Amino acid sequence: MKADEAGELMDGEKSDDKFKTRTAIFIAVLAMLLAITGLGGQNAAKEATNNNIFASNLYAFYQAKNIRQTSFALAADALELSLGTAAPEAKAEIQKKIDAYRKNVARYESEPETQEGKKELLARAKVMEQARDHALKQDPYFDYAEVLLQIAIVLASVAIVSGISWLVFGSALLGVLGTLLMINGFTLLVAIPGMG
Repeated sequence: MKADEAGELMDGEKSDDKFKTRTAIFIAVLAMLLAITGLGGQNAAKEATNNNIFASNLYAFYQAKNIRQTSFALAADALELSLGTAAPEAKAEIQKKIDAYRKNVARYESEPETQEGKKELLARAKVMEQARDHALKQDPYFDYAEVLLQIAIVLASVAIVSGISWLVFGSALLGVLGTLLMINGFTLLVAIPGMG
């Protein structure tokens, strides 16, 4: 083997090493993006579940308030019917009870100071539903981004092993698409039909 042939062989190995090094760094970047995407997807799923539970709890509390309010209204109505036939000395006591029941009926309808009136509970439940729906819109973007980033990592790994450089370009394209979907999962800037 001549010296110039050995030099060409060494230059080829250096070029091959650069390709492998750059591709390995690219894989590391893709893996980092995949980890961020996974975290975003998990957070969106947890947020959707938690907000759904909060909304359900608030609706249950609303129903309980509604039942109690109805009970007080029925009791007040029954006492009002008996007011006409009651003895004169009992009428004042019955009227006090009716007034107390009607006060509870009004308190159950709206209680701004505690945020536990039916009106406030309904508004709070709607806010939780909106937060849940927002998280449910985010989740598919993270799911698809994860898939694209995983495929990009596989393609880049195969490129290192096989030495086929065009696989890195395919990997880069999928990586860019996955990254854009991940960013859109966090921001919801673009609504892609069929995804949330």
